[in-house]
Amino acid sequence: MLYDLRRADARIKWLVTCLLATFGLSYIFGALMVSLYAGFTPARVAATYAGPEMSMPMPPETTMVVNRPMSMADFAKPEVHTVDTNLLIQDTHVHVPMYGVIAAALGVVVLGLSLRRAWAFGLITLLFAAPWLDFGGMWLTKFASPRFAILTLAGGWAMGVGYLVVTALAVYQMWRSPKGAEP
Repeated sequence: MLYDLRRADARIKWLVTCLLATFGLSYIFGALMVSLYAGFTPARVAATYAGPEMSMPMPPETTMVVNRPMSMADFAKPEVHTVDTNLLIQDTHVHVPMYGVIAAALGVVVLGLSLRRAWAFGLITLLFAAPWLDFGGMWLTKFASPRFAILTLAGGWAMGVGYLVVTALAVYQMWRSPKGAEP
């Protein structure tokens, strides 16, 4: 074992705890954002990524007001958020490197846990593979088939599960483990 979080200085334990709490907060808001824009079903994810390209024409040089009658039923219809190729490129460019940094940080935490080697390798692999599934699913849904939306969902859930496992193990081993020792 490279280092042991159970026996780490309280300052290191606090640093790891704050890091995990910060990641947890971002994961909660990430899940809320997904629920608002893409949803948690293959059909909604497919509609988001395999749907028609967004069109954002430039506004006219003059202002025009259009009145159109709407019924209450019109307000009840769910809005479908679509992601065009340009936005998917931008999202991939921003999110994938950040997910790599998060996976690396969580992986360093895994290295300090008391785990069998195989479990540590598996957990670190999950932390990196989950975002690949997530974004691979988005790209495949966009360009191959809406059926690949399930990969996006699997990747997103896998990221959450990986985070929760690392956090639960770390918090337990750092703060509750009977083998923990304060230097």
